[in-house]
Amino acid sequence: MRGTRPLALLSALAASAAVLTGAGAGPAAATPTCTYPAEVLNLSRWKLQLPLDDPNQSGTQVLQITRPRLSTYVVNPWFKPNSSCTGVQFRNAVNGVTTPNTSYARSELREMESNGTSEIKWSSNSGTHTMVIDQSIDHLPNTKRQLIAGQIHDGNDRATFRIDGSSLYITRDNDTRYKLVTSNYVLGTRFQAKFVVSNGSIKAYYNGVLQTTIPVSFSTGYFKAGVYTQANCTNSSPCDTSNYGQTTLYNLTVTHS
Repeated sequence: MRGTRPLALLSALAASAAVLTGAGAGPAAATPTCTYPAEVLNLSRWKLQLPLDDPNQSGTQVLQITRPRLSTYVVNPWFKPNSSCTGVQFRNAVNGVTTPNTSYARSELREMESNGTSEIKWSSNSGTHTMVIDQSIDHLPNTKRQLIAGQIHDGNDRATFRIDGSSLYITRDNDTRYKLVTSNYVLGTRFQAKFVVSNGSIKAYYNGVLQTTIPVSFSTGYFKAGVYTQANCTNSSPCDTSNYGQTTLYNLTVTHS
C-alpha cells in the first residue's frame, strides 16, 4: 500500500497542472471578427446617409451609399461595427453636412424597396408596417443634448424616439415631447424601440410595452434608423468632430404585410 501513495500524489499534481494550463479543455471560443456593418446588420433594404460631403457631386451634398456598395462599406467613426461585432456604431458630429430642408446632420439608414436602390413609399391606411430597433444611445452633443434614434417619415417626422438629456420621448409631428417614455435614461443602456403602423395609426413600443397610439394618415411613409443629432454649430460647441451624437444598433428588422 505504501507504494501506491507516490503514484496518487503524482496523479493529483498532474491533474492540477492540467487545470492551470487548460490542458484537456475544449478549444477557446473564437473572437468574432468583422469588417463591414453589413456583416452585423441586414442592410439589403436600406441606404445610408452620412454627415460627409459627396466628392462626386457638385457643391456640398451629403454622401449617400446604396447597394451593392453598402455591402462592403465602412467609414470610421461614422459607420462601423463595434469591437465585438455585435452592433453597428452610428456617429454624427455637429459640424456635419446636412440634407436639404434641415439644419442638422445625420448618420442614418433610410428604408428602400427590396432592390435596395429605389426609395420605398407605403400608406398608413393599407397593410401593416413594423420596424423594431434593438439599440443603445451612447453619446450626446454638448449643450443641446438631443438626438433622434429611429423615426417614421413621409416628408415630415411623423413619430420618432428622441432623447433630450436623460429624458426619452416619443414625438408626434412637431410635438417633440408628446409622450415621456423615461426621465432616467442612462447612456449606453440597450433598449428596444418598435413602431407598428396600420389602420391609420402608429403604435409605439418601448421594451415591448405600448407607450402611445397616434392617429395618422399618409401615403409616402418610410422608416429611418441610426442617429439624427439635433444640434449644430449655432447651438453647440466646439464646432468640430469631437462634439457628436452616437448610437449603436444591435438588430434592425422591418416587415410589411
